[in-house]
Amino acid sequence: MLALLHPGFFQVSKGKAELILDEWRKVIFKSMTSVTDPEANIELEDAEQQAAKFERVREAHKTEVAEDYVELIDDLINANGEARVVELSERMGVSHATVNKIIQRLQREGLVISKPYRSIFLTDQGRALALAARRRHEIVVRFLKAAGVSDATAEIDAEGVEHHVSEETLECLSALTLKIEK
Repeated sequence: MLALLHPGFFQVSKGKAELILDEWRKVIFKSMTSVTDPEANIELEDAEQQAAKFERVREAHKTEVAEDYVELIDDLINANGEARVVELSERMGVSHATVNKIIQRLQREGLVISKPYRSIFLTDQGRALALAARRRHEIVVRFLKAAGVSDATAEIDAEGVEHHVSEETLECLSALTLKIEK
């Protein structure tokens, strides 16, 4: 499936982009239906390779909360000059206790600086993580919109996808987006 996204694999016009997306949907549908087909002859991949894939997903899950928080903290600082627990709680849709627990974790990881009842600030490492997360989000959103996904849905879907894509996939999505937008 990744070959379909590789920028050197084909030259894309707007008309071809629809054909490519249709083929991608067929590949995904075929893989989904083969799982439920009792007569499907499925060959398992090497256990170590499969375990490495699952490990990558687990690692992405570990960093996804930190990425979302530092990105939001950066947005709040840029908009308001500061980020506070009450704002994070409201915008994340979680309790103040949850935000406090996550801020403590982000402090231990060297991503934020915070004191009780004070504003929260990003360290250089936190700002770098926020920038990287924002870049991934923007690439995924642009691709989804170029593929015809509505603005609202693209924003929602990008929130999940952005944490799980590799640099290689991001580069391919970015290149494909540029070709579709032309």
